[in-house]
Amino acid sequence: MGHHKLQRFAENLTFPNLFQVGFDQLEKEGFALKGRWREQFGNDNPITLELGCGKGDYTIALARIHPERNYIGVDIKGARLWRGAKTSNEEQMKNVAFIRTRIELIDRFFAEGEVSEIWITFCDPQLKKPNKRLTSPRFLDTYNRFLAPGSVMHLKTDSQELYDYTLNEVLPTRDVEIVINTNDLYEEESGKWKVESEELNEARMTQTFYERMFLEKNMPITYIQWKNN
Repeated sequence: MGHHKLQRFAENLTFPNLFQVGFDQLEKEGFALKGRWREQFGNDNPITLELGCGKGDYTIALARIHPERNYIGVDIKGARLWRGAKTSNEEQMKNVAFIRTRIELIDRFFAEGEVSEIWITFCDPQLKKPNKRLTSPRFLDTYNRFLAPGSVMHLKTDSQELYDYTLNEVLPTRDVEIVINTNDLYEEESGKWKVESEELNEARMTQTFYERMFLEKNMPITYIQWKNN
């Protein structure tokens, strides 16, 4: 393991807004803030999750735009989470937290109705393992254990396969309302967005490291927003 990784793992232990709980501890003790996240943030503002947040750049950007909401980035890679945790602590951001865990365990961290929004941004499309896709029925059922009524979900991906799977195979089987759907978020016509709305402009406003890389390669970015009924 590289020296920088070891340094980051050690520093992660000092961040008050980064939570790392092992499976055994979750099984024996549960998670102390489950149902009590208002105590961490010091308010009752709505909670948004970013699943598979990587370095947390999207989580941080959304939290800057919406100080009236609380944001929690979730990822299994501690070396990646270090960046988001460090930035949010350096900037003294009070509406940001991070959880290091597998997405399969995410319902262990939140009580029923505690989360009102989820972003899934450029996750692994798991082309050979549909059941591991973060928009599979298995995962959507997991999220529903802690999502509030009328909660909103976003999928932003460069994977046409994941986009098609979610739009055509999964969402038609769920009790949801598709609010926005585009297979090319940045498509332009005569120098202007081909499709424009306040929601789409916000989805364009924040870009992850991977998104910028895909755009440089002229790869279309797809986006779906849906509301749970």
